[in-house]
Amino acid sequence: MTVTAFENCRIFDGHGPEYIEDHRVVVAEGRIQALEPMSGKPPQDADIVDCGGRVLMPGLIDCHFHAYGVSFSFYELDRMPRELLAQHGAKTMRDTLHRGFTTIRDAAGADIGLWLALEQGLIEGPRLYYPGRALSQTGGHGDMRPGDEIEATACACGYMGSLTVTADGPDEVRKAVREELRKGAHQIKIFISGGVVSPTDPLWMPQYSDEEVRAAVEEAATRRTYVMAHCHTDDGARRCVDLGVRTIEHGSEILDDTAAAIVEAGAYVVPTLSVMHVIKDHAGQLGLPSSSQGKILRVHETMLAAMETCARHGVKLGLGSDLLGHEYMKLQGREFAYRGEVHSPLEVLRSATSINAEILRQEGNLGCIALDAHADLLVLEGDPMKNLDLFADASNIPVIMKAGRFVRRTGF
Repeated sequence: MTVTAFENCRIFDGHGPEYIEDHRVVVAEGRIQALEPMSGKPPQDADIVDCGGRVLMPGLIDCHFHAYGVSFSFYELDRMPRELLAQHGAKTMRDTLHRGFTTIRDAAGADIGLWLALEQGLIEGPRLYYPGRALSQTGGHGDMRPGDEIEATACACGYMGSLTVTADGPDEVRKAVREELRKGAHQIKIFISGGVVSPTDPLWMPQYSDEEVRAAVEEAATRRTYVMAHCHTDDGARRCVDLGVRTIEHGSEILDDTAAAIVEAGAYVVPTLSVMHVIKDHAGQLGLPSSSQGKILRVHETMLAAMETCARHGVKLGLGSDLLGHEYMKLQGREFAYRGEVHSPLEVLRSATSINAEILRQEGNLGCIALDAHADLLVLEGDPMKNLDLFADASNIPVIMKAGRFVRRTGF
């Protein structure tokens, strides 16, 4: 049995406002075996990692990710052979892990095949929590057919893309949820408002009836899991709370009353600033419909204010990136600095560790340095309590450990 001991480090445990000093972290069999004072001796024959006063923290968690989202062009994505898409997914997983993200929650498209490849060690990557295809009403945010695409038949069979599928009416929604759960989905994703990249729905558009949302929530509950909902509007966020949705994705227009209701319901909001910046800065290069540019300007104006509102009321905020395309997924770590524009470094670090672990229902296992937690650990060059920009460059993370095994160990 290999035993590893991290010493001479300042420890951010995922929770506390102050670093834990003069302690070592002992790892064995994939878990943290001890968080103990340095005054005692390390285990005999332990592999000692002298951190040289650097920060040791839990592995990062991204709670809004797209493992198969290899392009902003859904026309291209939906016509890609699944075998090729799987290879892209393998690259995405490997690259993400090497940016320090040891766990991701996919938000549309990732499936049991990718999960099994990770579990069986066929590919390298983070822990994966997947929803299968996300559910959209016809003409909703997950329906990526352009409005001038005319069906060859009149069967109204709906749309199934690489990441999403349409289901209309409570019975169809119920059946679609059951199908994703049958295939092992860890959570269910639906769309409750319009979105930026979809071609035919305005941002303000309410999507799915109350009965349809309840059907999804009820079916998820039968498997002791939950629903995450794409939602930009305040009205949509309030519906999420009233109908039992557990996590509100984006939450770009949340106002005071709704924020208070989210806290009372024990729900979460996962803002996604990175994708907003990419679309705003690179809209002309992404192949998006012209309508998307107007939509992103509206979201950009409201999202930071909504995040401040949520923080003021005590809403628990996760952290997600929502990026598409290998070129832009490289910017995943910038989410920290974007969030730092409105929140303290401690709040952002908690979002990416212990709060995201709560969202995954893995508190005590992930996102923390504590006895018997998974040994997902990072050593940093720099102080994240003072500089969140360091996460934008993976070279600032010389040591990455997942499940007690070194993914990267540079200079130690």
